[in-house]
Amino acid sequence: MQNTLAIRYDHLTWPEIKAKVAEQPVVIIPVGVVEDHGHHLPVDTDNLLVTRICEAAAEKAPGDILLMPSVFYGFSPHHMDFPGTISIEADHFVEYVLDITKSVAYHGFRRILLVNGHGSNAPLLNLVARRTILETDAVCAAVSYWNLASNVISELRESEIPGGICHACELETSLYLFLCPERVQKDKIQKEIKMPKGKFIWYDLVNPPSTHLTLWWSQVTETGVVGDPTYASAEKGQRIFEACVKSLVEFSREFKSLEIGPRVDHH
Repeated sequence: MQNTLAIRYDHLTWPEIKAKVAEQPVVIIPVGVVEDHGHHLPVDTDNLLVTRICEAAAEKAPGDILLMPSVFYGFSPHHMDFPGTISIEADHFVEYVLDITKSVAYHGFRRILLVNGHGSNAPLLNLVARRTILETDAVCAAVSYWNLASNVISELRESEIPGGICHACELETSLYLFLCPERVQKDKIQKEIKMPKGKFIWYDLVNPPSTHLTLWWSQVTETGVVGDPTYASAEKGQRIFEACVKSLVEFSREFKSLEIGPRVDHH
């Protein structure tokens, strides 16, 4: 029997994938990293959060989204002072993810979305999306999941602004408490915000500065935490998760139906 309800690219047979091309769903690729997240969260944090958000979105919109397996390793050299971190060189990472998008485009899919779960992946995934457009017939976009729910996160946050939401923080710890509370070592949760804050420089995912400065992580934290996870809760995590999923479904449907004109070379 044909697996018509499958939402996972890798759960389909090749004839089923060929049939999916005719439907032109948005092919979503979650991208994370393996790295330290303080003493209280596992090193799979970024992968778990972005993958679960994408899975839930695909379940809500099976005709509009086709979910690829996650890219579990990303660009994180600045975290290498903390045991457990796995980092892929920037050029290798870009070429690897680009090989995935180009493969998807080669098979005939025309809408590809890279959903990012790790801050330092973002500029590289933006480049991958742009090169995918330039080098294939597909249209590719990139988004970091927290930007899908910035209004809800800002409404719920109790940690200081800026600085309270960055890494292993109120945001990430809340999401992990909602998704897998048994893995969170709650007795080890602690605040650490040591990054000097000036007029133009600070760290905050939801309220970023206009400038960009990424130091060695060990220069700004002893535990791996940058932020205040003491304000985290499963209730906040659920509301943020649901907001991310809702926005991802809405964006995917908009992206799928987006009308793009032909390229015109005016030489």
